[in-house]
Amino acid sequence: MILAAEDIEAAEKQIVEQTKRIDFYITEYSVEMLANKMRTREYVVPAYQREFTWEPERKSKFIESVIMGLPIPFIFFWEMPDGKLEIVDGSQRLRTIEEFIFGELQLSDLDQLTLISGCYFSDLLESRQRKIKNRSIRGIVLNEHADEAARLDMFERINTGSKTANHAEIRRGALAGPFITMIIDLARDPLFLRLAPMSTKQAKERGHEELVTRFFAYGDGLDGYRDRPSDFIFNYTKRMNVEFKENPRQASFYRARFAETMSFVDRVFPHGFTKGPKGRATPRARFESIAIGSLWALSDRPELASMDASRINVEEWLYGDEFSNITGSDGANAISRLRGRIEYVRTRLAGA
Repeated sequence: MILAAEDIEAAEKQIVEQTKRIDFYITEYSVEMLANKMRTREYVVPAYQREFTWEPERKSKFIESVIMGLPIPFIFFWEMPDGKLEIVDGSQRLRTIEEFIFGELQLSDLDQLTLISGCYFSDLLESRQRKIKNRSIRGIVLNEHADEAARLDMFERINTGSKTANHAEIRRGALAGPFITMIIDLARDPLFLRLAPMSTKQAKERGHEELVTRFFAYGDGLDGYRDRPSDFIFNYTKRMNVEFKENPRQASFYRARFAETMSFVDRVFPHGFTKGPKGRATPRARFESIAIGSLWALSDRPELASMDASRINVEEWLYGDEFSNITGSDGANAISRLRGRIEYVRTRLAGA
């Protein structure tokens, strides 16, 4: 591809403009300083950061790496107007350092330093404690002159494709806005939590937020879906943040839609989104079919909202082989499978 002179000039101007948005500096902090600043809340964990989910074994292996002097990934910060540093990436590492230095973490299951398994920081020789405190970890600070979009862009680029940050967490960081705020709120709705149980680990990893986001993204239609739910939902969320900012009253409409659907599922489906009376998990494909199928059916036939559950009688097909097959995991994200399982429930309900 050969660019014309004016195209090259325009490209250079774009590079310069975008570079101005990314104003940062590289620094190094001692382990002791990092722990103290975490303890005094000089470092701020923003709302979009996930809850502390590292298991004791993972914390211990990270501290083992610190003690051995192995390279530690950069910590990313954003310098807030008040001078405090907001953690963009690295809150798990920083909280583990704080916990260890202040004597709240007992090391376990170490691979190399097996003789200190079971030890707390205070159990080590004082000379070793000082050496650990003096170790440095590098940080990148995006300063206050960089705009918010640049900060969120950095979070997205750090985490996209990461094995340690799931899609719901990435959206929290890269797409903070009124739509995401509504998603976070609805994900805590008591009725929804009862209808869609999941493990503590899944819940901490934003599993309920993922389900609520899919409810709205797929519920608004699947035009543009290309068998990659992460891309489709990301773009949808980005667009909805803009729409909610332009029309704040739209949030009330979406909240009402969610509440009506959850109330319908609670009344009509005997065990919510689970497979049976003792269900403790919510299969994603099953949730999508029931939740969005119900949403679409209520749109087709609003009278379903007040119809007696015995007339709708979902049990005659809910536990059958056909429904079990269409909500199976094989090719679950393919558009044909996704649309098929939603339409199945929609048709069954609308024909009641």
